[in-house]
Amino acid sequence: MPQVLFKVDLTKPMSEQELVGHNRWHPDIPAVVSVNPGDVFRIECKDWTDGQIKNDDSPDDIRDVDLTVVHVLSGPIYVNGAQPGDILVVDILDIGALQGDEWGFTGIFAKENGGGFLTEHFPTAAKAIWDFQGIYTASRHIPKVRFAGITHPGLIGCAPSQELLNKWNKREAELVATNPDRVPPLAALPNPKNAVLGSLQGAEFERVAAEAARTVPPREHGGNCDIKNLSRGSRIYFPVYVEGAKLSMGDIHFSQGDGEISFCGAIEMSGYIDLHVDIIKGGMDKYAMVNPIFKPGPVEPRGCISVLHIYQVES
Repeated sequence: MPQVLFKVDLTKPMSEQELVGHNRWHPDIPAVVSVNPGDVFRIECKDWTDGQIKNDDSPDDIRDVDLTVVHVLSGPIYVNGAQPGDILVVDILDIGALQGDEWGFTGIFAKENGGGFLTEHFPTAAKAIWDFQGIYTASRHIPKVRFAGITHPGLIGCAPSQELLNKWNKREAELVATNPDRVPPLAALPNPKNAVLGSLQGAEFERVAAEAARTVPPREHGGNCDIKNLSRGSRIYFPVYVEGAKLSMGDIHFSQGDGEISFCGAIEMSGYIDLHVDIIKGGMDKYAMVNPIFKPGPVEPRGCISVLHIYQVES
């Protein structure tokens, strides 16, 4: 087994971990570990809600989830030698559930708290719990369904530069201004409430929390891509915007279709990711690259389904 560089205690929130990750994007969030090009290592991740959803039959936790907490990420990981303008090459070698936590959840989020693309049909919260058996999963809330998943990180990316962060905040504020009263809002703007920013404290924490970008959308650095084929054997090329690249990841999915139309349409889980990293010096100019590029791996179960129908469990 590769060396575990970021270990999580599932009984504690991310802010109380031995190594504290983060739930916002900002270039000044300190790296928690460093690796060299060519290294192979393991990163453990909490589920995207930081343990707010429980393995029970009530959807109340989906209804009441505090979305200012999400997404909790493991990292940043400093890659020695990476400089702005380089390309960070990341190979996903393996991915799976943490021992003793072999279950996940799917949620339909209420229109007033998260929403999704199906709120006109499903306006209230619902939840399904899934139990994992190797590559297979089944749910007590969706009888007679069992299938093989294609496990992947929903969210993986590098830190933005200050210039790129400012660009994000400007364009997303302009988007929200087009319909400021929309429920749910068109974008999640910077919000210091429940911000987790690694080891930052005091005035520096307050400054970063006020301008750090939320993790909800994908952007030029990667982020919340939700690509089901980004699984074992995939290779990702990330543009590097800051020294060390500052790679982070989380939001692991046991399975997902093409996107998440119910806002939480994947089977969410805690888990581990085994990675290999390398650097292409000057790669952004050489390949005219501004967005990540990925190559799918060879592992894709036939018959992998999207979770579209959730059994409405009673609270």
